Amino acid sequence: MKNFSQNIQENYNFSGEHIDIGVALYENEIFSDTRVSIPLSTLNRHGLITGATGTGKTKTIQKLLERLSDAGVPSVMMDIKGDISGLSMPGEYSEKLQKYIDKFGDLEWQARGFPVEFFSLLNEWGAQVRSTVSEFGPFLFARVLGLSSVQTAALTIIFKYADDHGLLLVDLEDLETLLSFLATDGKNELASYGQISQATIQVIMRQIIVLKSQGASQFFGEKSLDMSDLMRVDDEWKGQINIIRLMNSLRYPQLFSTMMIQILTELFGTLPEVGDISKPKLVVIIDEAHLLFRDLPNEILSEFEVIIKLIRSKGVSVIFCTQNPMDIPEIILSQLGLKIQHALRAFTAKDNESIKKMAKNFPISEFYDIEKNLTTLGTGEAFVTTIGENGNPTPLVMTKIFPPES
Repeated sequence: MKNFSQNIQENYNFSGEHIDIGVALYENEIFSDTRVSIPLSTLNRHGLITGATGTGKTKTIQKLLERLSDAGVPSVMMDIKGDISGLSMPGEYSEKLQKYIDKFGDLEWQARGFPVEFFSLLNEWGAQVRSTVSEFGPFLFARVLGLSSVQTAALTIIFKYADDHGLLLVDLEDLETLLSFLATDGKNELASYGQISQATIQVIMRQIIVLKSQGASQFFGEKSLDMSDLMRVDDEWKGQINIIRLMNSLRYPQLFSTMMIQILTELFGTLPEVGDISKPKLVVIIDEAHLLFRDLPNEILSEFEVIIKLIRSKGVSVIFCTQNPMDIPEIILSQLGLKIQHALRAFTAKDNESIKKMAKNFPISEFYDIEKNLTTLGTGEAFVTTIGENGNPTPLVMTKIFPPES
């Protein structure tokens, strides 16, 4: 027991600024004096929060956002289910909550709200997020439209024509007007760029009509989202929590997942290099991250991989949240330093095989049977490992996550 407690305290007692997310667990005993922390200086190595439904992922995300706000770190939360909005309001006390708090010994819990700004993608409550068609670029826009590789190449030529002629494509109507011109009076304008069939132009125009029927007209336009609006602190120097509400967008996964990529691309393109800093300038948390990578073309995945690798030098941390780590492509998974793993369910032989593979993704532990414990973790409990201040992964520790105060 003493060796366990010493091991955790030595590896999670960081000298720099850090945030506590829970206390250590070992053989069903809670070590209330052994805090599990995340050093802010290494958080830009990105992270992953996973676990089956009902195991406490959402509360972990909520607590993490609270701790970041207290540390003065702004954050962006892609909220698909709508269960994070309560961060702006104080939590409600209950006997059930008190029983959970009592497990932590002398934990101080205070009901309080946090500075929250709401944004909307498609007809939801909050400030409307906008982006111009030109800012999206041909590859991301082609993904939203669901175009084939040939059609994407044609759209790339059309975007190049617009750039060469100083035509800013602000909204969908601008692109429709350009396509109509190139299909009629201006059909000879593309002669020096490469031949595009009228049938291909007609397909692109039809897909734009489909996109407009989904309400996307309100997303494409001006004024574009200013990245600096996401990086504010309040008068008490608490980091602003920016919640992008995506509940209505769940029916159109290609639109909102592409929007996520576009925001990260914009952050990468506009923020200056900052190198190693004491804490992130911004933390982006993407819930239901498996939707981000669903049917993602290889060329966009490769581009996204480069952004994830390099955006940390801009002081931006990206944390993916999903049910199963296998939902994240290996080239992305290998770059994630922080891992918070809630319980997994094993209902089939395939589930058991997946858990065996996942157990090998964690640092070897002398205290835990990782494969066994992955299926026996209780609600609000998770395996945690992060990147320490020395740049090495910390030992795996089973953690009881602190309850949110909002």
